Amino acid sequence: MRKSILIIATVALSIVNLNATNNKKPLAISIEATTITKSHIAQVFEWEVKTNKGTYSGTTLSLQKAKQMIALSSSGEIVKNKKITSYFILKNELNSTNKRNYFWEVKTATGFAKGYASNEAYAKKMIQLVASGDVIVSKIIISQPQQ
Repeated sequence: MRKSILIIATVALSIVNLNATNNKKPLAISIEATTITKSHIAQVFEWEVKTNKGTYSGTTLSLQKAKQMIALSSSGEIVKNKKITSYFILKNELNSTNKRNYFWEVKTATGFAKGYASNEAYAKKMIQLVASGDVIVSKIIISQPQQ
């Protein structure tokens, strides 16, 4: 009897799922033609250091600052690996926050959670929901603009 009820429920849910529709929105494609010169491009340095206590990473606008951040984050620890990668982005996208991802992380007395959000307000809201008033440590890391 139980098996037949489960089979009937599975078939019914499959039919309902099969007939479900999604509202497909047309993609907003914008083509913008501009002349890009050297003055429109900024160089960004992404740094990462692995130590005996953890991994630290970030981005800076100069090589010297990247080396300084590696030294600061790994002070007093044994450095296993360090890496600096440079890439170029448009200067007008350098301070734009509408094409960024926000990584959030929370450590509480009862557990640990992390995730991604599309804006800073949503990242803060997720931290509040997960922590439920007993936040010990939380952080939000903002990515560089997506290309």
